[in-house]
Amino acid sequence: MSAAAVCLVLLLLLASSGVSQEPVATHPILPARYSSIKVFDREGRFVGRIIPEKRYWVPIQRIPDFLLNAVVAVEDARFYEHNGIDIRGIARALVKDVVKGKLVEGGSTITQQLIKNRHLSGVKTIDRKLTEGRMALEYERKYSKKQILEMYLNEIYYGNGAWGIAQAARIYFDKSPQELSESECAILAGIPKNPGRYNPLGKPEEVARRRDIVLSRMVDVGMLSARQKQKVRSHPASVIRQGQAPYYVAHIRNKLIERFGPQVIEQGGLEVTAALDLNLQKLAEKTLRDGLKRVSADVQGALLCLDPATGDVLAAVGGTDFARNPYNRAFHARRQAGSAIKPFIYAAALEKGITAGSIWNDTPVSYSRGNSQSWKPLNYGRELYGDLPLRQALAYSNNVIAVKLLEAVGVQDFSDLAERVGLSPRAPYDLSLALGTQDVTLSDLVSAYSPLANGGIRTEGRSIIRIYDTHRKTWTENPASKTPALSPAAAYVTTRMLEDVMIHGTAKSLKNFNRERPSAGKTGTTDDYRDAWFIGYTPQVVTGVWVGYDKPRPGGKGFTGGAVAAPIWERFMRGALAGKPAADFTRPEGVVTATIDPATGYLAAPECSEKRDEFFLTGTEPTGYCPKHGGEIPAQSPAAPLLEPDTSPELEGTMPLRRTNQPQKLQQEQHPHRLSPAPGKQDSSL
Repeated sequence: MSAAAVCLVLLLLLASSGVSQEPVATHPILPARYSSIKVFDREGRFVGRIIPEKRYWVPIQRIPDFLLNAVVAVEDARFYEHNGIDIRGIARALVKDVVKGKLVEGGSTITQQLIKNRHLSGVKTIDRKLTEGRMALEYERKYSKKQILEMYLNEIYYGNGAWGIAQAARIYFDKSPQELSESECAILAGIPKNPGRYNPLGKPEEVARRRDIVLSRMVDVGMLSARQKQKVRSHPASVIRQGQAPYYVAHIRNKLIERFGPQVIEQGGLEVTAALDLNLQKLAEKTLRDGLKRVSADVQGALLCLDPATGDVLAAVGGTDFARNPYNRAFHARRQAGSAIKPFIYAAALEKGITAGSIWNDTPVSYSRGNSQSWKPLNYGRELYGDLPLRQALAYSNNVIAVKLLEAVGVQDFSDLAERVGLSPRAPYDLSLALGTQDVTLSDLVSAYSPLANGGIRTEGRSIIRIYDTHRKTWTENPASKTPALSPAAAYVTTRMLEDVMIHGTAKSLKNFNRERPSAGKTGTTDDYRDAWFIGYTPQVVTGVWVGYDKPRPGGKGFTGGAVAAPIWERFMRGALAGKPAADFTRPEGVVTATIDPATGYLAAPECSEKRDEFFLTGTEPTGYCPKHGGEIPAQSPAAPLLEPDTSPELEGTMPLRRTNQPQKLQQEQHPHRLSPAPGKQDSSL
């Protein structure tokens, strides 16, 4: 059928189209008083907005006349004269049909555009055009021009997910439609021609050119004088640019819903002061993005930085691209922690009187799982080091000694400490916890490290400092939450042990950083190289990095916390601490130092070839001199009582271990302990 025939058929179509009567408003009416939730960082810098996701309807009485006139002028100047089909427009379109040799969209009225958006597809066919024309005639019989224009403005697409004038005014100008300026109205009127190109967030020169076209059409049809046009052009619109820190803002949205209920987002009117430091956030986003590119094209990751003194989350990045994948891995992804959990076992051991200088043996030991099955934890790479001081065992992330240490501490006592720092161990509730089988979020793990950097005090992660309700003119404060988790002495000695991780341990690539700034941290690598962690801290900040794949899979040999996560951590920390003086960890009361022979753990004798100063909780320091170099082993110290046997149900039959102030060494014997099966192999934990 030719274009001319289409024109003729449209003129003759008067039969009922079958469109049923329906209410004009198809969404809830926009509340009279609306403003988005605005988020500011801790320094008062604007970060972004939290906008309702529901669609709202705006009655035509609340839409500026300037916008109504602008839309009619640029889209359908004869809107108030035709009956849904503009014959003159169709005639003009026929010329384009002949030139292009196909049917084009020219000649569509506002009514036809409404029909297309509400009921039809965008496919350009003659049948669709016939249906569109028939339905347009029917709409014109059923509804007034004002009703059709109201429906059009509430149904049309304005780009960037904005359907209808309510969302468009909110997204681009943070206003209700009745508050729009003439310049803003002119811009919005020009968008439907090409929403992706002419929306206010597009190229400024193209947006301005389209606005001028709208204003010129208004002058042409007598809706605006040339002088008025110039006046509008001289007052450019102030467009609200897209927000920053999308992962952080999304987290704040969740926290607001958690506290006030989902209706708070629809009500709006809040001004939130976040714990966020916008400069650190931008640094974190860039550092993570660049760091992950060096690893793999499709690997994901997360970074979270926290002030241990207040719990303030200074930066949080949940992935590489929020627009493509808004899943927030910093707060929601639960993955096995690997050896990043080990510092808490060592801290629990210190509180039980076991010392950093005590000697342990890493010969593998088998544990019975029942049903004639056994579990034998092995070190990463299956190396054997033999006798090691606990300090060195932690630096090397020795698996066998970590399991033996947990056995000595007791699963229940370790779990109690883990809960105090904000981690709640769940099944399997057994010695496999020493290898990080517990699933944790990055947020939880970073917060758990805060007592190590903060003298044993745990600070709850805080993303919101205060909230101002612009409707009620009231403030809501969100004070920092602090609770004792570790003894200051245990936190300090654990930190001094973790320094060795960065000096000659699994994160020795950070040696130079540690020399420049006192710092401590721990790597974590889970089974088959699926997850890579590094959690490290200075007295000022605790920062954690996780790298892995959303659908867990091996990252390949070398995909370790030290090789993958630690470099990202260092690049961020160097930028985060730039310009700030280096600070050392404050030594609390209850910590003493003694010069020991690290090979035996005893006080160093004059003949000892190697000596080092070691930190001890008061009362646990050795009193005898190295027997290998002329010293004598003293009697049992009354300051070091017997270590009670582990009474955990899964570990019945555990042999009691005695605690003395002398070095401890586990023998290479097979222990008939009962152990529930560990999930998968965890021997590669770093």
